[in-house]
Amino acid sequence: MLPSKVIHNKAGRCVPLLLAALIFAGCSGQGPQAPTVNVQGAATGSSDSYLQQMQQSSDDNKVDWQLLAIRALLNEGKIPQASSQLGSLPQQLNDVQQQESLLLQAQLKVIQRDTDGAARLLQQIDTASLSQEQLARYYQLQIAGSQGLTLLRAYIAQEPLLTSPADKQKNIDATWQALSQMPPEQASNLVINADENTLQGWLDLLSVYKANASDPGMLKAGISDWQTRYPNNPAAKMLPTALSQVQSFQQSSTGKIALLLPLNGQAQVFAKAIQKGFDDARNGALAQSAAPAAQPQPAAEANATANPAATPTDAAVSPSAPVEASAPSADTQPAAKNINVAQTAPPSSSAQVQVYDTSSQPIDQVLAQAQKDGATLVVGPLLKSNVERLASVQTPLNILALNEPESVQNHPNLCYFALSPEDEARDAAHHMWDQGKRSPLLLVPRSSLGDRVSKAFADEWQKLGGATVLQQQFGSQSELKQGINSGAGLRLTGTPVVSQPQQPQGITVAGLTIPAPQADTPAASDGSVDSLYIVATQDEMALIKPMISMRVSSRSMAQIYASSRSYQAGSGPDYRLEMEGVQFSDIPLLSGTNPALMQQAARGFNNDYSQVRLYAMGIDAWTLANHFNEVRQLPGFQLKGETGDLSATQDCVINRKLIWNQYRQGQIVPAS
Repeated sequence: MLPSKVIHNKAGRCVPLLLAALIFAGCSGQGPQAPTVNVQGAATGSSDSYLQQMQQSSDDNKVDWQLLAIRALLNEGKIPQASSQLGSLPQQLNDVQQQESLLLQAQLKVIQRDTDGAARLLQQIDTASLSQEQLARYYQLQIAGSQGLTLLRAYIAQEPLLTSPADKQKNIDATWQALSQMPPEQASNLVINADENTLQGWLDLLSVYKANASDPGMLKAGISDWQTRYPNNPAAKMLPTALSQVQSFQQSSTGKIALLLPLNGQAQVFAKAIQKGFDDARNGALAQSAAPAAQPQPAAEANATANPAATPTDAAVSPSAPVEASAPSADTQPAAKNINVAQTAPPSSSAQVQVYDTSSQPIDQVLAQAQKDGATLVVGPLLKSNVERLASVQTPLNILALNEPESVQNHPNLCYFALSPEDEARDAAHHMWDQGKRSPLLLVPRSSLGDRVSKAFADEWQKLGGATVLQQQFGSQSELKQGINSGAGLRLTGTPVVSQPQQPQGITVAGLTIPAPQADTPAASDGSVDSLYIVATQDEMALIKPMISMRVSSRSMAQIYASSRSYQAGSGPDYRLEMEGVQFSDIPLLSGTNPALMQQAARGFNNDYSQVRLYAMGIDAWTLANHFNEVRQLPGFQLKGETGDLSATQDCVINRKLIWNQYRQGQIVPAS
């Protein structure tokens, strides 16, 4: 038996060791905890941090960290790395991991524009097992890869899952955009379930909007009534931004209008035509007809017109507008599509109009003087050089510029209204697309005009979803005649138009980001041309169409479309027969919508079509001035004008939908 002293000494030596062990155990128990992982929650970390956690984890959490890393990689646009990580996931996943994996695979498919593949993956997901955050992502993926009724239902299902007011507003705005941009026949033929009360409310809101879009007061009352009838609809509590503007809408004042025009110099003749149309509309001097009136005098009796060479390079008159002197005879006038008068603003005896000469002083001084004189609205200036300067002029006045700058800037008090070949080209793109054409070839002059038209058409074509547009340029009339004489003809081939397509924006809602893929737009292949858009004068068209026929058989001839540049009064029967099948665009006033006004205008301008077009522009400028706030503030607002059906872009550039006619058996008839 050991002496008690020895035992005591051993115990004394053990105490410090025991205390150290206890202290160490206590410290380790309060040390840094391993971060928790939840694949059903939000992924707020970076992909690098998640990948690091994955590498450091050796338990079941490793797969969870990997799933979070994949989500972060997708959100950061690191698609190859995300795809690699998805491919390296274990075959055996628990139910929660499997659902998250399907979501991530569907997100990758959406980014790769494989909407069918994404839809198949989403169909495999059990939505009942998803968290609120996952459900929001699920519906966002549905939104990104669907359209029509499926798209609307996905927006509606997603809305209650969103917590941020900003996300809710985005959802409501997107729902309204999807609904309002739906083709009318599709919207009217939607079949919904009896219990889809929210969707029914949205459809009723669309009906209210369409029934009252042209009357802001009625629209405001209609929206208020709709909110009373559907108090629980998300849009009743938070209106779409486009409609909330209606609630604060105030009619623009036309008490005193400043009309800014160049009263001297080369542009004077064009300014006078615009001023004449503006004054006739204001004074109620427009001829009205409920039936076709007698046609203007025949071509043989037409007077001489202005010299085309005198047209200033920055005037608003379209270079596509013919300036020959002939008036349409009875057998060349297009058949009237609509014999009712365009919805021109009613005359006003109270509106004061003061004309200011922009050719005598800088535009900023003219605007300052107009403001000092008490103007409430400005119409003009006309010359592009002056319109370009508006962006740097500080003025509280609302301005309806009568031209469009090269680069449009969005200003809350500024709209742009121009007759331009670019405008016609954009309308042609829509017309040809609506007729099912998908591989167009542009035949344009070898000039700045041709370059501008090609770019405008190609930009609009790609916005519609089309491929890269091909173009072929032609030279002077003498060059075309040489081609005719040599039998060379024209082949339906071209080079791609160099254009800057609109880059799609990434989608970010409820923590899900879908980056826009950066893919080149495919070019139309050689030999696949199904349509031509030609910008040429009548004399040039008389050479170009036969040259096409030399190289292309009638069996494989593509549909030909032409701008108003090729349509001028007095074209003889030989020309009309040669143009068999060609469709061409022009303003309603020159297309038979109001024969009496056409006769009045042709007589007043000695049958000069270029002047008649500017006269019609003056009429529409009066109408737009009287509806300035509606055009500027109410998305989708439309007016029927003498230069086309008028609507505005987000930047308040006035678009014109033209009328299309066609040569058929020597006659001019509405295009089918």
